[in-house]
Amino acid sequence: QLRLVESGGGLVNSGGSLRLSCAPSGFTFQYYTVGWFRRAPGKEREGVLCTATTNGSTNCADSVKGRFTISRDNAKNTVYLHLSNLRPEDTANYYCAAGILLEPAFVLGKLNVRYDYWGQGTQVTVFS
Repeated sequence: QLRLVESGGGLVNSGGSLRLSCAPSGFTFQYYTVGWFRRAPGKEREGVLCTATTNGSTNCADSVKGRFTISRDNAKNTVYLHLSNLRPEDTANYYCAAGILLEPAFVLGKLNVRYDYWGQGTQVTVFS
């Protein structure tokens, strides 16, 4: 069964940092763009937070830029989301998705990806 597995969430004080990991089960990330998303309690899923394409290009949304970064280690078949300077409003279930970059690559200024595989998420709770 093809799936994604996230890990690294936890409880952290405001201002703290975490590193989340996303690894595929049953396939390799080599040919996929990977994105991180989050859903806060009682809210809809936000748009993609950060993406890492197959050629190593990375990007994060303005809302988290400067605090969140994404990286991928193809040798370990893992994509990471680095969270820093965390705030209580960052409390959410964070999950990753893997997909194919479509043409055109950008639509309305956003990376145009069809996400085919999703994980269950890892919970991040930030205390004030």
